Amino acid sequence: MVIKIFGDYFKRIFSNLFKGKGDIKLGFYGPPNAGKTSLANRICKDFTGEEIGSVSKVPHETRSVQFKEKVEIKHKGKTMMFKMIDTPGIATKIDYEEFLKYKVKKNVAKTRAKEATQGVIESIKWLDDMDVVVIVLDSTKNPYNQVNITIIGNLVARKIPVLIVANKIDLKKADVKKIESAFPEYETVGISAKKGDNLEEFYESLFKLSKKV
Repeated sequence: MVIKIFGDYFKRIFSNLFKGKGDIKLGFYGPPNAGKTSLANRICKDFTGEEIGSVSKVPHETRSVQFKEKVEIKHKGKTMMFKMIDTPGIATKIDYEEFLKYKVKKNVAKTRAKEATQGVIESIKWLDDMDVVVIVLDSTKNPYNQVNITIIGNLVARKIPVLIVANKIDLKKADVKKIESAFPEYETVGISAKKGDNLEEFYESLFKLSKKV
């Protein structure tokens, strides 16, 4: 009886130690409307047939953390299992008047701003649970700003492996080199989440980074 109790105890301990070992927690971070959810949706749709969340031209469409469990990504004969975590856009200030420009009613705009602010706090808290983070930036905009520096700073403090994605390379104003020069310590991959351009290079870099976990 005693042997059985100890046997069950150690079995439970080892089970907990190795539970979900293959599931890499992959977080998507970045400023609003950079294309985090668009990229997460494309990956999830390609490998599970389902999307993770909705997208919109209105900023802060994603205002709470969204998950997709057991996303098995296959690339060049290799397979990795991920837990996809799509986070709200990080912003230093969220004003409800920002939403009025998109013809959102005032009461809805105020609610949206409140939810978006809470979403930023939630995003930062979730960093402690990430194994790997993909920072999605809009390659048509100046990457060197307070929001991006804040995101990078939080990741450096936690020593989390990072891959930077320069999204929207299908647009004329896209400048991947500007993002590379702003954050030279990290690998940057230019893609178009909307059109699926250069995703092969993205998966190559993601797999290489995830092996460090």
